[in-house]
Amino acid sequence: MLTTRWLTAALYLSLALQAAPACATVAPPPWSQLSPQQQEALSPLSTQWDTLPPKLKHNLLHAARGYPKLTSEKQQRFHNRLEKWSRLTPEQRKRAREKFQAFSKVPPKKREQVKNMVREQEAHKAASDSAPAGSVPAGNAPVITN
Repeated sequence: MLTTRWLTAALYLSLALQAAPACATVAPPPWSQLSPQQQEALSPLSTQWDTLPPKLKHNLLHAARGYPKLTSEKQQRFHNRLEKWSRLTPEQRKRAREKFQAFSKVPPKKREQVKNMVREQEAHKAASDSAPAGSVPAGNAPVITN
């Protein structure tokens, strides 16, 4: 009885292990075969989809699973990030991945400090970009001396 259970378990395990690599190597579908929900989530990549590497397609399909549950604001953010990513060159993408990996090794408290600093810089830049032409931000007025 115990031997039968072990043999059955071993058989199921070996079948599962043999099937796992086959599932992992299944080519992702072309754009035309994606579901409407997947196409909506990945729409910024519609023109590039069929040229993307299979591993990237699998990752994107995985990320797209959660898209319907996002708020409309987060869905827009998801699309904006996909659009920006799609415009990067392969070298820029590589550098972005390296920066992300390095940043993920930074302690969480320090990461928050860096994020806040970047947010402040972006807000300052946005404020200076929206200033009327010819105006000078406070504190940056030229000093006139005789």
